[in-house]
Amino acid sequence: MIVLDTHVWIWWTLDTGRLSDAQRRAIEDNEGDLIGVSAISCWEIAKLCEYRRLELPVELSEWFATALAYPGVSLLGITPEVAVESTRLPSGFHRDPADQIIVATARINACDLVTSDEKIAKYPHVETVT
Repeated sequence: MIVLDTHVWIWWTLDTGRLSDAQRRAIEDNEGDLIGVSAISCWEIAKLCEYRRLELPVELSEWFATALAYPGVSLLGITPEVAVESTRLPSGFHRDPADQIIVATARINACDLVTSDEKIAKYPHVETVT
């Protein structure tokens, strides 16, 4: 199992060509298993569209339906365990609540987080694929 950071989920589903070879391999290797997407990523994408910082090729609800139907993709909820973990990340993780939830989701599920976010990639308390 892997967890996708929000931007990686967008890049993968829109086939932007921005994924690294390692990220693409991690996704391909997990299509038959589980590719987790945190529920907070749905909120982040909706907000990006609201603020016109992201333009999708279809209406947002349609994009979610399609992107969540990709092979292996599973929407991971913000469980009480994830919520607690997000507030107790070791070594002063940065204050972005969405990133905290996504990192906590990967940690609780004991899996790699696929990201291009340098702050997350440098954080020593979560395994990443960059």
